[in-house]
Amino acid sequence: MGEPDWVVDTRASYDTVAVSYGEMLKDAMDGQPVVRHLLALFAELVLGAGGGPVVDVGCGTGRVTAHLRTLGLDASGVDLSPGMIEVARHNHPGFRFEVGSMTSLDLADGSVRGILAWFSIIHVPDDAVRQAFREFRRVLRDGGVVLVGFYVGDATTLKTEGYGGHPMKVHVHRRPVERVVAWLAEAGLRTEVEVLHHVSDTATGGILIAHT
Repeated sequence: MGEPDWVVDTRASYDTVAVSYGEMLKDAMDGQPVVRHLLALFAELVLGAGGGPVVDVGCGTGRVTAHLRTLGLDASGVDLSPGMIEVARHNHPGFRFEVGSMTSLDLADGSVRGILAWFSIIHVPDDAVRQAFREFRRVLRDGGVVLVGFYVGDATTLKTEGYGGHPMKVHVHRRPVERVVAWLAEAGLRTEVEVLHHVSDTATGGILIAHT
């Protein structure tokens, strides 16, 4: 059986935009104090739970992975796109980045203390997100921490270009907070923090922190 269309399209799209994506967003964190504070809270919770490996799932070019390391976390990254991973390795030499899928993580049961999925579920269909959350629970240690970022709403749109006008073909899913909370609970992850981040007039981010 071949790969689902969404996997093929997402990989190809982000391979296409990888270089421009990395260049356009390399300093984005500088102007995002709310994001920095949420990531700092995630880091504090992981360290408070005993520390250990953290995986940035859907890491892209590794900019958030690198930020997590400045917060004292042993962070590595996984992404579906080989092009994004190539840029991540180039921009952050010495850090661990691997090609992989959030729905089938190449990690042992109970092997990590934290998982970050920073707006990396936005192109993933509902059933695959639920599978990804089950994978998160499988690889997390008891007391592990998950931070999930996503777009809030209840609609799906097709994105056909981005990051400098390059062609893309990815669906962007916006979901109600309560639906994502329910999926986490279904996988055995209890949500402790819910934040709405109104990043613009047209985009609201939902940020959830959950525990095993």
